[in-house]
Amino acid sequence: GMWLEISDWHSLGCHYKYGELYRHDNVILSGTHTHSGPGGYFQYTLFWITSKGLIKPSLNAIVNGIVKSIDIAHQNMKRGRLFINRGTVENSQINRSPFSYLENPASERSRYSSNTDKEMVMLKMVDENEQELGLISWFAVHPVSMNNTNRLVNSDNMGYASYLFEQEKNKGMLPGEGSFVAAFASSNLGDVSPNTKGPFCINTGDSCDNPESTCPVGGAKMCMAVGPGNDMFDSTRIIGQNIYSKAKELYEKASQEITGPLSSAHQWVNMSDVSVELNATHTVKTCKPALGYSFAAGTIDGVGAFNFTQGSIEGDPFWDEIRDQLLGEPSNETKACHKPKPILLSTGEMTWPHPWHPDIVDVQIVAIGSLAIIAVPGEFTTMSGRRLREAVEREFDSHGAPGMDVVIAGLCNVYTHYITTYEEYQVQRYEAASTIYGPHTLSAYIQLYRELARSIAMNTVQNLSRGPEPPFFNITNLTLVPLLIADLEPVNKTFGDVLQEVRQQYQPTEVAEVTFVGANPRNSAENATEHNFLTVERYTSTSDSWHVVQNDASWDTRFYWTKGLLGLSNVTIEWHIPHGTEPGIYRIRYFGHYKKRLSNSLAISIPFEGTSSAFEITTL
Repeated sequence: GMWLEISDWHSLGCHYKYGELYRHDNVILSGTHTHSGPGGYFQYTLFWITSKGLIKPSLNAIVNGIVKSIDIAHQNMKRGRLFINRGTVENSQINRSPFSYLENPASERSRYSSNTDKEMVMLKMVDENEQELGLISWFAVHPVSMNNTNRLVNSDNMGYASYLFEQEKNKGMLPGEGSFVAAFASSNLGDVSPNTKGPFCINTGDSCDNPESTCPVGGAKMCMAVGPGNDMFDSTRIIGQNIYSKAKELYEKASQEITGPLSSAHQWVNMSDVSVELNATHTVKTCKPALGYSFAAGTIDGVGAFNFTQGSIEGDPFWDEIRDQLLGEPSNETKACHKPKPILLSTGEMTWPHPWHPDIVDVQIVAIGSLAIIAVPGEFTTMSGRRLREAVEREFDSHGAPGMDVVIAGLCNVYTHYITTYEEYQVQRYEAASTIYGPHTLSAYIQLYRELARSIAMNTVQNLSRGPEPPFFNITNLTLVPLLIADLEPVNKTFGDVLQEVRQQYQPTEVAEVTFVGANPRNSAENATEHNFLTVERYTSTSDSWHVVQNDASWDTRFYWTKGLLGLSNVTIEWHIPHGTEPGIYRIRYFGHYKKRLSNSLAISIPFEGTSSAFEITTL
């Protein structure tokens, strides 16, 4: 989605920064996936609903960050070697729709020991002098150890695994600094949850592991899955640590080198209109996008708002009526195409102010020697992913490229929700209700990816049609997010003043906490792509200076913004002092921007900072 704007430069007669080096077919944009990030950056309307519209600073920060990361990577390019390794990650995932999974044929299920894919695939990168550069690891689990009560911005379990690996390799560096990059990428995680204790009724403590994921008292909204820890932070840490430990082991033992040619195949496809040949006599079609009733139910990882239940194959006259009045009734064609899904939102027939869902979707495979990375535009369930991988492997085999290692890279290039098997689709739990192109979505993708694999195997990529270009939306400022009002400081105080001071002394495992006169953090986001909201600093007496030891991306720091009335607000910073912290003198600093009105139409953001008193950390 981020690169749509660039595709239009040709028509403006502009030039690419790197000539024809980075293109749609050889660049994959893949999301690690967290439910705890800022929203409002995707151009299709449905995704604005929860963030109250499109939020330009959110979009700009992401685009600028991506472009900058490519710049940095380009400037640091060097010759190197690649090693692949794979292994099993235990105790880190469960299938969150086991009743859907059981709809798949018994003969197929009997070939697998588990209802989730437990394999991690690891790609290790070193330069010619054996200098370590980084890694990419693929593993199928939702990074949703932080549940939907969380109000902090964070990268969840995969992000924590990445943080641990980079902290170890970039010794003495802050998060985001240092040359070693540890990327933890998504795979076929559609029905896979990290909340390994499974679903419980939060009001009674009973299991709600039933086909509808509903509780006797309070219904579906009481059913929540719980991770292995004693709270969501602890669960994130445990699952992240598991993923990191396995990655570290695979990294250290990786010895199988990947050599051979590079190739890539990319196509745009109108997923609302694919004819799929099931066999010699049977052809079926995909549908215009639509979401089913169970989409509104959410999942055991994060429930929906209105007590919709999973597994609904019948609509509800009350909600149907509201939808027909507000958003328009689905056409008979769309209803018939999506059967047995009862349609809640016929997004493919909703176009104001932009289309609600994509029709034009990217399919892409990149082959590096014997490794084929299938870049998929959504969240494939466990069995869908297995079918796709197998079909692509077979295609490579039968066209002269035997023994390819095939890995699914999830959530690439554009987001199209979920992809279930035809059998899972029939029972319409959340993942199936969110399979937006209808019951034959998976078969269509398998057909498309087989074609890409064939073109790579036979070296005929140049004959692939580019397919229909995705639409370019001139993104308007359509938002219901209130405009930023001027920030106010309390009487006799100024921005950054301390309202609640730290204690004079702490020990490791205690929490140092300080509250400042604050301002809206969005002011800072609008002013700087890379804004650091806080630091923890240690005093060095020999040089009489302060040295930053933690920032806002550190695992042990938390930044809370509390909104008061009429532009007043507070910021509380916590430092959860870790075990083994060096004794010494420390302080906490806060960096913000406040908005000041100069006239009715003009406001400026002015930077400020606040600093806590110095405090001592001692060990008993």
